[in-house]
Parts: sequence; C-alpha cells; structure tokens
Amino acid sequence: MTNVTPLPKPKPQTEVPAKGTRRRFSGKYKARILREAEACTARGDLGALLRREGLYSSHLTQWRQQAAKGELRALEPKKRGPVAKVADPRDRRIAELEQENARLQRRAARAEAIIEVQKKVSELLGIVLPTPKEKS
Repeated sequence: MTNVTPLPKPKPQTEVPAKGTRRRFSGKYKARILREAEACTARGDLGALLRREGLYSSHLTQWRQQAAKGELRALEPKKRGPVAKVADPRDRRIAELEQENARLQRRAARAEAIIEVQKKVSELLGIVLPTPKEKS
C-alpha cells in the first residue's frame, strides 16, 4: 500500500454574511406589493406573498400607514443619519472673524506681558520711563 495523504477539505461557504445590510425598498416596489396584498382574497395567499418576497407583516402595516398619509414620498426609503445642514456663507465669515479676534487677543495679551516686563526691568536698572503725559 502506498501512503497517500488526503487533500484538505475546502471550508464551506457561510450563508450569513459577516455584516448584514439594510434592505431598501423603492416606492414602486412597495406600491406593487400593496396592490398584490389587496388582491389576496383566499386564505393563505397573503402569507405566501410575504414568504415569496421575504417580507414581514410589519412591512405591510408600515407601508399602508405611509400610503394612508398620502405623502408622495412616503413609500420611498428614508435616508438615515442627521439632516444635512445647508452651509451659510455668513456662518463661515463669523467663524473666520472669531478666529481672528482670538488671535488678536492673544497677541495683545503677549504685548501687555512684554510691556510689564520692560517696566520691571527699567525699575530694577533705575531708568525712569516717560509717562504718556510726558511724551506729548
């Protein structure tokens, strides 16, 4: 007998993706399913429709409520996340001015600190600095 090593078996594909994706239904699809659901008269037809399409009864309930509101876009999927804010050029200008104001305040504080140091050095050295009245 020959010593044969078996080939490694390939790993089976998983049926469930690692990260699920949210299903989005178009308005046309929702309207079509609502029409088909209304046409279901025999017992079990509605369940068969839902199974065939992979839907839940809560989908129909929600879509019926949206359609009853009469909103034109009620059957379209809603975008998730915060509502995009329209950029106002005045807001950008205000932000620029606030930054410039903060920069100038820091510069003024630095200049005042330098002046204070100069006054203290002149006092230590015995130099008399002219007052603002004496300069004129």
